[in-house]
Amino acid sequence: MSREYLQPGTFIDSGHPLVAKFAAEHAHGADERERAVSLYYAVRDAVRYNPFQNFLLDASYRGSVCLERGEGWCVPKAALLAACARAAGIPARVGFADVKNHLTSPRLTERMGTDLFVFHGYTELLLGGKWLKATPAFNLELCWKFRVKPLEFDGRNDSIFHPFDQDQRRHMEYVRDRGTYADVPTEEIKRVFGEVYPKFYNLGPDAAKETFAA
Repeated sequence: MSREYLQPGTFIDSGHPLVAKFAAEHAHGADERERAVSLYYAVRDAVRYNPFQNFLLDASYRGSVCLERGEGWCVPKAALLAACARAAGIPARVGFADVKNHLTSPRLTERMGTDLFVFHGYTELLLGGKWLKATPAFNLELCWKFRVKPLEFDGRNDSIFHPFDQDQRRHMEYVRDRGTYADVPTEEIKRVFGEVYPKFYNLGPDAAKETFAA
């Protein structure tokens, strides 16, 4: 196994003091699997989901930054979980897929111009000799508010978006696999975002005025 899945990256910055401290505080359990599960829930709920970001900045893709801010979107949250796992000695990487969110808010759809979320980010953790998907994007409070099913993770099975919400409305649909990476492919994501979301991608500093929960 490549050492790159255990070493700090530019965006999966497992060597950052805040990340190391957070991982040490939340990696509870008797074995790697239990520690991975504990870290998953810590990242899922300690960092609020907010897709309104300044995508032009590298900082918007970095795990330690969303931890410091207490909010972030799917990519830095996935990077943060991977960073925490590496800090705890668990091999980790990030994966990406394009998904259609059939329940996204009208305001977000208007801003993005589509309900297609390209380069949705998730984490992959190597547990028991198997790479498992873990998706810490939506915090529990947000799930309750929008009546979507919270994503659980048991360290034995993939944790990916549910196709239906709590009221059996169509929710998430995976439409394209974009592969896995040892670190966040920021330049590629920026390029694709610029093509798919010409207005939303260029929110710039104005992104700070928006929150998804609102």
